[in-house]
Amino acid sequence: MNASQKEHLNVDLVIVGAGSGGVAAAIAAGRLGITVLLVEKQHGLGGNASLGGVNVWEMGVGGTGIPFEIYKRLKTKANGVGIYRFNIHRKWQQKRGEQPLHPGAELTIDPSLRYVDTLLRHGSETGIDNEAFVRANWHGVPFDPNAYQEVLRELLAESGYISVRLGTTFNRIISGNDGRLHAVELEDGTLVYARYFIDATDNAYLCEAAGAQLCMGQESREVYGEPDAPLQPTQQLNGVSLIYRIGKAGEAEEEEMPTLAAELATLPDQCWWAADFPLASIVQYPNGDLNVNMLPTMEGAEFAGLASYEIAYAECRKRVLAHFRYIRETYPPYRNYVIKWLAPRLGVREGRRIIAAYQLTQHDLLKGLAGQDHPDIIAIADHPMDTHGSTTGRAGCVELDQPYGIPFRSLIPKGFRNLLIASRAAGFSSLAASSCRLTRTMMQLGQAAGSAAGLASVQDSDFPELDAAKLRESLKQQHVQLTYPMEDHLKNYLTHE
Repeated sequence: MNASQKEHLNVDLVIVGAGSGGVAAAIAAGRLGITVLLVEKQHGLGGNASLGGVNVWEMGVGGTGIPFEIYKRLKTKANGVGIYRFNIHRKWQQKRGEQPLHPGAELTIDPSLRYVDTLLRHGSETGIDNEAFVRANWHGVPFDPNAYQEVLRELLAESGYISVRLGTTFNRIISGNDGRLHAVELEDGTLVYARYFIDATDNAYLCEAAGAQLCMGQESREVYGEPDAPLQPTQQLNGVSLIYRIGKAGEAEEEEMPTLAAELATLPDQCWWAADFPLASIVQYPNGDLNVNMLPTMEGAEFAGLASYEIAYAECRKRVLAHFRYIRETYPPYRNYVIKWLAPRLGVREGRRIIAAYQLTQHDLLKGLAGQDHPDIIAIADHPMDTHGSTTGRAGCVELDQPYGIPFRSLIPKGFRNLLIASRAAGFSSLAASSCRLTRTMMQLGQAAGSAAGLASVQDSDFPELDAAKLRESLKQQHVQLTYPMEDHLKNYLTHE
């Protein structure tokens, strides 16, 4: 097909990346009546939350709006979703002298819990060491990844304004020198013209192609004055996980993965961390299987230094098998378990980030909503600065005193007018990114970005000129939590599951 024969499309909004932010952005924009093309390189929806095996929404404020709708829809699917409470933690066992020691933490589904119970993280200075607080307040949402993708497909189809192209991405962009993108060319040569664009990729690929400023690794303390930043910049990154699913032999829905028994038998006795494996978060699926997440499987810097993604995945696969053999041999309750599934993608926690109109930093996290004066907060969160791996050199997982807000300006790449970003690659410092990278927070960013595109289309404006008050009001009408404590009408809405 030559240039004159290329297919041309015209839509209001192009979204690149169908992870948590991209899907939520498309749903929000479609509901506001603008035409959307959602493009995804992988052959499935949901990003890390499905393909990366992160089939659990961690506890935290702000997981309202579209996440709650997804939860309600998942409840209509067999073994679709549940809510967990902490059952076992190795630290608690060690304090009491219990044996055998669990290889990390086990979180099990409690049918008595409701969605509103999952919307709190902050409040305990000692975090996981405060057993009573954790048992009473820390509840997350595990779900089946197949049911999750089914629900996402349903929600994307319902407005009638959203087209989805999986297994494809863009080759190049067409832009002017005025901070505006005009079109993207897809891999098959299709030219897609649009008024607005959202980068929902985890590595800011669309922003990179547009010439936006990018950063990666830890900033030095002098850049933003963050107290826990290193004195000198580093290329250290948050750790990477390959998540896997285990179940009791003969009792789970699927058979054991073929060839794994043979592979396990060939592993050397001393490999990787030997007996000193990292702690694992082991969460019960709705059907009784367990989701196993080593924290982490690979250091972030090691992952970034490997020659290819395929090499990293192959190495992580070996480590997963070694880890499974270790937990099965050292923790008797797991001795009758087998591996049912390996996530097809690595769970990558950190990559490149953009320089935005406003850069969210540790200062925002420490001030919290009570100390922030941003007029354009479009999402809130309370997850701590949380890094995985031994080489990040940070303060560790220190709980916050209160939730903080994320401004809309953190979604606007500096110098651009019709481009937003709705992923962990948004305008965050490295420390801030370690907090606000969770799935439901990314969905909040996506819902805000998609809503902004819909409102900007009505106002015939670019994103920097968008009325932040109107955007916030639109989000509140969509049952998005923007204040803390939660308003009574929103709490009432969330209690009707």
